[in-house]
Amino acid sequence: MTADRVPPLRRPLGVAALNGHIVRPDGLWREVSVTDRTGSTNADLIARARDGAPEGLVLAAEEQTSGRGRMGRAWLSPPRAALTFSVLLRPAAVPPARRGWLPLLAGVATAAAVRQVSGLEAQLKWPNDVLIGERKLAGILAEQAGDAAVVGIGVNVSTSAGELPAAGPSSLAATSLLLAGSASLDRELLLRRVLAGLERWYLAWHSGAGGDPQASGLRPAYLQICSTLGRDVRAELPAGQVIYGSATDIDTDGRLVLTGPAGAVAVGAGDVLHVR
Repeated sequence: MTADRVPPLRRPLGVAALNGHIVRPDGLWREVSVTDRTGSTNADLIARARDGAPEGLVLAAEEQTSGRGRMGRAWLSPPRAALTFSVLLRPAAVPPARRGWLPLLAGVATAAAVRQVSGLEAQLKWPNDVLIGERKLAGILAEQAGDAAVVGIGVNVSTSAGELPAAGPSSLAATSLLLAGSASLDRELLLRRVLAGLERWYLAWHSGAGGDPQASGLRPAYLQICSTLGRDVRAELPAGQVIYGSATDIDTDGRLVLTGPAGAVAVGAGDVLHVR
């Protein structure tokens, strides 16, 4: 079937058009590639990073067979129903303690792009799940590869209710732009907007402020769009410990500050559920 006969909802991404819009001589992005099918765009770019590839590479997949989300969860979607891509960055100028802001930065860029394209009030659940209401629209996974970082982003675009995964006991129910009533389901436009936001925030945070989330404006932007703040939450830590508290702040290292009867605790990693 030729591209012009494919239903518009699931038309293939146009590589030439994307590169024409996104790649600039003085910009962050060097190349946008699209593969029909792969196991994981994160794994593919991690391999390239270890071979010395420069930052600024973007790899999108029309279908991922082994896509991964946070906490080891699978992220699978029918071909061309989602926008799934990864970017390769090398934030060498950022102190290691501040690099935890990179996935939060990606969350800010993704949520803002969703708002621009869809007209929907996308928000973030700490650290970087993109929500529409109380349903998960998009997930983000950042992984280290030596001095490089690969950030993978997956957004449900035209996924139908029957194609979405069932919610688990500790995971949110999912949604898609289609189901949420988005004003647009244009994956190319969404990718362009996400990458524009990523470039703007990354350069401000990495090159302009040396990783300082306050000086770069990143922390204020995150606080404004984070729906976890002010909520009672349950945090499941990687070691199995469970903490309950009120989400009162995001500290300068990107950790969620929970306040309870025993005082304030900063959570740097784990699975957070909104209780109320």
